[in-house]
Amino acid sequence: MDIRNIGTVIRNVNALGVEKTYIVDSRRALPDDWQDMRQRKSLSETSVSAIKWSFVKRFDSTEACLAHLAKNRFTSIVTSPHVKGMKNYVLHEADYTHPKLAVWFGNESRGVSEEAVAGSECCISIPMFGIIESLNLGTTTGIVLYEVTRQRRAYQEKYKRAIRNPRRAGGAGAA
Repeated sequence: MDIRNIGTVIRNVNALGVEKTYIVDSRRALPDDWQDMRQRKSLSETSVSAIKWSFVKRFDSTEACLAHLAKNRFTSIVTSPHVKGMKNYVLHEADYTHPKLAVWFGNESRGVSEEAVAGSECCISIPMFGIIESLNLGTTTGIVLYEVTRQRRAYQEKYKRAIRNPRRAGGAGAA
C-alpha cells in the first residue's frame, strides 16, 4: 500500500463530496481507528489535510469490506481497464444514481481483486486512446468519482424540479 496513493484518493473523495472511504489493508499499514488516521502526518500531508474532514474506515480483507457493504445494502461496482465481471461499461455509459453506491479501485500493480469483482454488479473502464492502457490510482479515482458525482447531482436536480413542479414532471397536481 502506497501512503501517497491513499492520501491522493482521500483528497479526491473529499473534493468531490463522497461520503466515505473504505480501505482494504491486509498488511495493517493504517491504524484501525479513524481518529488515529487523522493524526498520521503522512496522510495529512498527502491528502492536503482532507483526512481531517473525511471519514475513512479500514478493513483487514476484501471479504470483510464486502460483508459490511452487503449488510448496509450498498451496490458495488469495480473499476478496471480490462473487462471483468458479467456486465462491463465504459465510464460515461453506466448509471451511478443508486442510492448507496460503492466504487472499488484496485492498486496499480494488481488491480481490483477477484473477490471484489465477484461481489460487484458491474465493471467500469475509462476509455483510453493512447498506447498506455491504464492510469494511476489517484488519476483514476478523480476521473471516475467526478463522473459519479456529475450524474448524481444531475439526477438530484431533476428530482428536485419534479417535486417543485409536479405537473411538468407528469405527476398529479392540484388545480
